[in-house]
Amino acid sequence: MFGMGRRHLFSIIVCACLLGVAVPTAAQVPKAPGKEEAPAPPPDPLGRETPFGTITGFSTAVQRNDLAVATRYLQRERRSPQQLEDLANDLSDLLDRYLTERLSSKTMASTGDLADGLDPDREAIHLDMGGRSVDLFLKRVDDPMAGLIWLVSSDSLARVPTLHRSMAATWIERVMPASLVSHEYWGLSLAQWVLWGAALLGPFLLFWTFTGFVLWVTKKGDVTHRTRFISSWSRVRWPLILALTLVSHLLIIPLLGFTVRFRVAYTRFILIASVIVAAVLIVRLVTVTFEQARLAAIRKGRSGTRSLIQLGERVVKVLVLLVTLFVLLALTGVEPTTALAGVGIVGVAVALGAQKSVENLLGAVFLLTDHVLAVGDFCRVSDRDGWIEDITLRSVRLRTLEQTVLSVPAGLVSSGSIENYTTRGKILLQSVLRLRYGTTSDQLNAVLDGTRQLLSHHPSIERESARARLTSFGAQAIEIELFAYILTADYGAFVEIRESVLLQIAQIVETSGAAFAIPTQFIYMRGDADSRFPTALPTHESRYRASAG
Repeated sequence: MFGMGRRHLFSIIVCACLLGVAVPTAAQVPKAPGKEEAPAPPPDPLGRETPFGTITGFSTAVQRNDLAVATRYLQRERRSPQQLEDLANDLSDLLDRYLTERLSSKTMASTGDLADGLDPDREAIHLDMGGRSVDLFLKRVDDPMAGLIWLVSSDSLARVPTLHRSMAATWIERVMPASLVSHEYWGLSLAQWVLWGAALLGPFLLFWTFTGFVLWVTKKGDVTHRTRFISSWSRVRWPLILALTLVSHLLIIPLLGFTVRFRVAYTRFILIASVIVAAVLIVRLVTVTFEQARLAAIRKGRSGTRSLIQLGERVVKVLVLLVTLFVLLALTGVEPTTALAGVGIVGVAVALGAQKSVENLLGAVFLLTDHVLAVGDFCRVSDRDGWIEDITLRSVRLRTLEQTVLSVPAGLVSSGSIENYTTRGKILLQSVLRLRYGTTSDQLNAVLDGTRQLLSHHPSIERESARARLTSFGAQAIEIELFAYILTADYGAFVEIRESVLLQIAQIVETSGAAFAIPTQFIYMRGDADSRFPTALPTHESRYRASAG
């Protein structure tokens, strides 16, 4: 039985927290009249507000052969349109061949990387030209039409022709056959396609071999430990292989010489696949971990802890799903603030429109933390007897004696009365023995003495509390109360012991010469007067004797 105050307090706290996340701007101080701020400039259509947007936008424009747009990512500084287009082509070649650092390291913040030790309005682009590190720079300028944007600095553009003339063969061009390097398909050389396949197949075969070796070594261990480990390992092996393969492939991508445009799109695809595989791996690990914890709880006889672990597993899986969804939204381009605002709106909906769901969740937690119910317990819930089959985030499922499934909201169960039969260490045997009238005092004493000796010497009966007492001379029988605790928690064993005890008491009654009373009921029926004798008052009485078992 749980008080309503604690559940309502938790509901109020949850609602307040969710409302605080969703509407943090509700208490802003109103602006002073007459002091209107200038409207913020519209977002740059070319995406030059961040260093990352400038690099990727420039590479995309060159790959589309839209040099007029590509030159808008460069500082002009009195250069002719033809000079800017030549610089765009040369710079694109340098970036595609020598920009080996991960593009994700290029900050997506409009302020750039403030911790790189450079001027706040400068951002470095690191090129690895055959073991020689060369830095080109982006500069943040105030454009009258687009506002603060990042452009390739004029001094870096002045170095581009010299760097382009000094370009040497990449490691792919030095290692791979010339026939593979010279043939291109969909913008990539055949050598790059071969290395791309090797970058996927190589790590996959490596990790597949390693995990197979771990299984082979495990088979030589203890049989029980081996079986448990193999069962757990088989669930996480393939997600682990795929996750490690994708991570390794992600690290190799910058070395394959892909164009910046292709690298951005392909890296995003691999990241999305990696997040999905990682989520599957984490869910499998959570399942295996909580399963081991449940087995440990079962071995220690803690059924309540086992049910709490099961509920905790579901909560963790839901959190993993939510985090995965949030990361996928961020990878697909959804702004984090937009996602947070969506979470806040969902929070308001949960707080205001789904109070029952929150109540049921808290009710399930209270049931398990207070060790009132556990899966497998035989209980009376909502005036129905049965076994607890499952405790979910919303309801408690009861398998009734009729083998039907009764689903009761957890909030209703936590606020109602619950009778848990499994928690008892002994079961009460209580009955009334009714002896017929005519039983002599000697026979009555013999029945009482024999019954008391049976209760005191029976190995499955608690001696201290057992009693057999003459309680009443009732309207139909002499009544003796039988009261004893059977020392077992198993109801099936209790039924067998009770049957044995009652049969022995029946034998005691028969041996003493007494007998059980037969309840008697008298029914008098009066018929209608005979129409042939209107002056007579005949009465037809019949007495029927009925016995009740």
